[in-house]
Amino acid sequence: MTDEANNNGPDAMAGETAAADMAQDAANNMAGDELVDPLEMLKAENAELRDRFLRLAADMDNLRRRTERELKDAKTYAVTAFARDMLAVSDNLRRALEALPDEARAAADAGLSALVEGVEMTERGMLTTLERHGVRKIDAEGQKFDPHFHQAMFEVPNPNVPNNTVVQVVQAGYAIGDRVLRPAMVGVAKGGPKAEGNGDAVDGKNA
Repeated sequence: MTDEANNNGPDAMAGETAAADMAQDAANNMAGDELVDPLEMLKAENAELRDRFLRLAADMDNLRRRTERELKDAKTYAVTAFARDMLAVSDNLRRALEALPDEARAAADAGLSALVEGVEMTERGMLTTLERHGVRKIDAEGQKFDPHFHQAMFEVPNPNVPNNTVVQVVQAGYAIGDRVLRPAMVGVAKGGPKAEGNGDAVDGKNA
């Protein structure tokens, strides 16, 4: 077989086909590289990273604000249960003072007068201490009945004041922060002019 035959045989044709395929692959790769701009890829990656960073920063800011709010609430309302118990003690001191008739107090000897004065000082000191820790007395008498702060115990016929006006406080109410520690137990007027924006219904049970 001559050299010319060898060069034009099946092996030569296969080699030419392989070379053509390789050339085509190289051309395709070059075309693909030209379609994907490295600068555009970097810009896209940068935009994605920036978006992730902004989302993370927003999450951290929300967490910081929530933590600050929770710490503030914990500080403000930490004494809630203790304050409520102390109000019960203050109520007992007030009942003890009110149990003593005015005549007996006026005719009391030095010892009884000193005892009464001591109980009054103790009550005032306790309430002052509670106020220093954020507990404040609810000003109810003469105010329009508010079921969020008042608990209606009875109605008092009184045409001289607007309907649903608090005319008597049976037990003082207290609040801590913006929360009601104990609603004021009150008597409300019935029969007078309608209190503006309050309606005629009296329902202190949902306080």
